[in-house]
Amino acid sequence: MSKNLELIPLERIQNFIFLIRGEKVLTDQQLAELYQVPTKVLLQAVKRNQERFPDDFAFQLTRQELAHLRSQIVTSKKGRGGSRYLPYVFTEQGVAMLSSVLRSKRAVQVNVAIMRAFVSLRRLLGTNETLARKLAELERQLEGHDAAIKSLFDAIRELMAPPVKPKREMGFHAITKERKHRRTAS
Repeated sequence: MSKNLELIPLERIQNFIFLIRGEKVLTDQQLAELYQVPTKVLLQAVKRNQERFPDDFAFQLTRQELAHLRSQIVTSKKGRGGSRYLPYVFTEQGVAMLSSVLRSKRAVQVNVAIMRAFVSLRRLLGTNETLARKLAELERQLEGHDAAIKSLFDAIRELMAPPVKPKREMGFHAITKERKHRRTAS
């Protein structure tokens, strides 16, 4: 493996990956930095080979997406006013296609490192999804147990409570035929 490639830690590449439109992507500036080419050169190569980059491989950000991305990476604009265009972002498939368009040893090596970063993130997300599923299952089980335990405590409290004696009515009551019949029956 090349010494240049070893200078790009996996964590650094993973920090470059953002979620936009439900896709994990890298920006054109980040890729240009990794490939050690000017962003303009990278985009020229992409534009010359547009058929290799359908919308699910690469797309241009909207102003709103760019504002959201800037708030995530907390960077200021470079130079005088920053970039004059809305940046492009590349999905995993778009990054894979870049190595065939740029055709340098560095591009191939960087692509290998980027693919490893995507795979590592996928594994990490898969682990998190598994944990989330198991946690949800445990919560569902506990919810059922909570109701059962509560009803058990309610039943125990009823059994522990002293029996309720019927209260004798106080005061004068006129004897009706029904009450007279009950008195004589007892």
